[in-house]
Amino acid sequence: MLPVKPLRLEFCGEWYDVTEPDGFSIGRESNLMIDDNPYLHRRFLQIYPEFGMWWLGNVGNLLSATVTDATGHVQAWLSPGARLPIVFERLHVLFSAGATTYDFTIYSDDDFYSSSSALASAAGATTMEPIPLTSSQRLLIVALAENVLRQRVPGRGEIPTSVQAASRLGWTITAFNRKLDNVCEKLDKVGVAGLRGGRGKLATNRRARLVEYAVSTRLVGVDDLALLPVAADPN
Repeated sequence: MLPVKPLRLEFCGEWYDVTEPDGFSIGRESNLMIDDNPYLHRRFLQIYPEFGMWWLGNVGNLLSATVTDATGHVQAWLSPGARLPIVFERLHVLFSAGATTYDFTIYSDDDFYSSSSALASAAGATTMEPIPLTSSQRLLIVALAENVLRQRVPGRGEIPTSVQAASRLGWTITAFNRKLDNVCEKLDKVGVAGLRGGRGKLATNRRARLVEYAVSTRLVGVDDLALLPVAADPN
């Protein structure tokens, strides 16, 4: 088997080399120690070589990760036990543990598929079409993703509670939850995984999953922060 070319990984402005054959783990106690967040697995993700190419596998038993290409057009939800081949020159990975969302980027010298091609179907990847949002739906998502979008160096961002986000927008919590229900149902209907729980109930961690999806697929971006009301001066 031909050796695979080394990868590079960037997290919070720091760079890590990923070389074979040992692979590279990401988690609370791993090659890349993300954080001491108790909600984060000791070993959550694993990058390893197989069949002449690199793979990204979820070796945890609870958390999932959102993976996209550089354009955000190709998106996969990597659930526990799943894996996918690293087939793009740049791959973005986002995941949430507790109230914190983390992201890092994997860089490869190989580009097996162009950014317009889908990842392997077994990984649950899809090429997403633009999703129309109402002005209030966009505003809600931006309020939830504000801390992630304001990061100067991508790496970690806190997700506000529903009460905090509603207060940020000047909405009642009832209005906020109703709009959150609506936007999650809209995305669920077009195939976005992780926004609904079992038996038709909305997932309990839907705010984190909504932020992961919206940021990774460029559904909202830094320019949308201008939509938020000016924050009150604490002084």
